[in-house]
Amino acid sequence: MFSTENHTSPRPNPVRPKLARQLGLFHATMVVMGGIIGAGIFINPSVVARQVHTPTLILGVWVLGGLIALAGAFIYAELAARLPLVGGDYAYLREAYHPVVAFLNGWALLLVMQTGGMAAVAVTFARYFVELTGAPWSDHVVATAALALLTVVNCMGVRAGGTVQSTLMVIKIGVIAGLVFCGWLLVRAPEPAAHRILDRAVSFDLWTAVGAAMVPVVFAYGGWQTANFIAGEVREPRRNLPRGLLIGVCSVVALYLAVNFVCVRALGAAGLAGTYTPASEVMRLALGRRGGTLIAFGIAVSTLGFLSQNILTAPRVYFAMAEDGLFFRSVAWLSPRTQVPVVAIALQGVLAIVMALSGRYEQILNYVISVDWVFFGLGASCLFIFRHREARGRLVRVEQRTPGSDSGGDSVEYLVPGHPVTTALFVAACALIVANTLYKYPLNAAIGLAIVLAGVPVYFVWRRRQPPPASAP
Repeated sequence: MFSTENHTSPRPNPVRPKLARQLGLFHATMVVMGGIIGAGIFINPSVVARQVHTPTLILGVWVLGGLIALAGAFIYAELAARLPLVGGDYAYLREAYHPVVAFLNGWALLLVMQTGGMAAVAVTFARYFVELTGAPWSDHVVATAALALLTVVNCMGVRAGGTVQSTLMVIKIGVIAGLVFCGWLLVRAPEPAAHRILDRAVSFDLWTAVGAAMVPVVFAYGGWQTANFIAGEVREPRRNLPRGLLIGVCSVVALYLAVNFVCVRALGAAGLAGTYTPASEVMRLALGRRGGTLIAFGIAVSTLGFLSQNILTAPRVYFAMAEDGLFFRSVAWLSPRTQVPVVAIALQGVLAIVMALSGRYEQILNYVISVDWVFFGLGASCLFIFRHREARGRLVRVEQRTPGSDSGGDSVEYLVPGHPVTTALFVAACALIVANTLYKYPLNAAIGLAIVLAGVPVYFVWRRRQPPPASAP
């Protein structure tokens, strides 16, 4: 006879929510392209033309920037294949160097590289939206509404955020293709094909001019690495992330070169340098006032898509930091229903709204270039360390350190062609870009680097807040 005493079995531990792998190759590619293409390609061709003054030099600078971006895509593709971890650069720097270096990357994202950029993009979108619709709202109201709406969408799940991002990216591609088509077929070139190759003798002055022209170019090409932030939510990340990176970056390079070729052909080098809205000028020549309206719509969609990509990707870094005990623990909370880091997403959205309302984002943007490329170079250099450890039999698989980061395979299916030479050249290019920025804009670069270094004492404060490891029973 069985006893009726209350022998209740222990309750099982609740299953902790994990990041959901709901993004495939198409979404990964759209995230890569969306992280690169913002409003810059519609404006920066004229910025470049004011530094170098012949079609060959103008297009050559964009080709060089594209090669640098492609080299970076190759490197980050292998990093994604080796360590498909949530947080991308943050995870690579943590495993290769030290958690303090990883923390400084997240710190810089939060205070310099992401929040200010998102605020600026939101206000840019608002200005075009108000101009197109005639809505009786201020730029700040529209910018706040856009940030809040996209934040809510991304809190609904990674599939919802990815679908919105992919839709906006497809529209952007259509707008850029329309610009190229109209500029090529409907605008007559004002200059003969023959022209000078260089605008001055080969000298230090020429090289500094090319270096200055590279600043807006590398800014326009930057952003491919943010796709790696969402490695924990991509299906088969060892395969889909590398492919998405390479397909996405190659597609952006092709689009950028096509836009610049059309701008140079339609406006001429001098005409391109003399305008601040080259894409609008090309479309006005092709279709009149209607063309200007269409390109304004395209820029609005492009900025909104770029904003959507930032809100989708960046919070995963803060989530990873919180998982490591280097940020508020609540930021690591995953919604059981949507399986996304809702607190991290909301935090990013609120900070961007505050920055947009404060009007300080433009000042912060001046500090971005040097900081961005410091971490690009550091992230790429991680590959040397991982390859060295692997050669010595000391490469430790760490895919399970972050919840939801199971990789779906153990073998590294992708290797950078030409390593270590190609990797070293990319790291050297990053160093040259940072050095040139320091030379051309010493105050802004110094302030940006100072903001990053200010995170060192903050890191040690967070380390002291961590609870001691539990003792064994």
